[in-house]
Amino acid sequence: MRGLEELGRVRLSPNFYMRDFLYSEIANFYTIPNIPEYPDLAIATGTQLCEELLEPLQATFGRIAVRSGYRAAAVTEFGNKRGQSASIETNAAYHVWDLRDSEGCLGAAACIVIPWFVDRYEQGADWRELAWWIHDHLSHSHLQFFPKLCAFNIQWHERPARRIDSFIAPKGCLTKPGMPNHEGSHSKWYRDFPTLSKT
Repeated sequence: MRGLEELGRVRLSPNFYMRDFLYSEIANFYTIPNIPEYPDLAIATGTQLCEELLEPLQATFGRIAVRSGYRAAAVTEFGNKRGQSASIETNAAYHVWDLRDSEGCLGAAACIVIPWFVDRYEQGADWRELAWWIHDHLSHSHLQFFPKLCAFNIQWHERPARRIDSFIAPKGCLTKPGMPNHEGSHSKWYRDFPTLSKT
């Protein structure tokens, strides 16, 4: 218990602490501890996620809400067996921050909501506006958008894939390396968005 308290107090970046990313509905409901097996690795990758992606988003758009972040391997496996989450292999270096992926690389992801954009989304804004803004301004590895609240997964990875997928229409892959729309500016999608801020 004391160790978990100390882990939760670890500051990953100016505005985010490890505890912000440890809550899990499935873990709480089924009483499965959502605790990193390798906390140092989870802290290292979580720090990159926060510093490189979440802090700039919050500095630009105001407070962001974390829906889910770190997911222990045991929680991931349990959810996968129940059809409620992807496999450990798929989530390594994604939601399972303390597990390298099949290529030995590090990564970390969180599912977040940006209230500034939710207000626009509820009035009919296209999710691609936010997707292209992030793509053009931040070194994300993967973005995946969901219909409720326009929540999305955002991943930091030491070898960024630079891919965007969505469960909101138009569903599927918006872009990935090799697609004609991948490079260049997409500013026509977000002309009235705020300017990137990192402070």
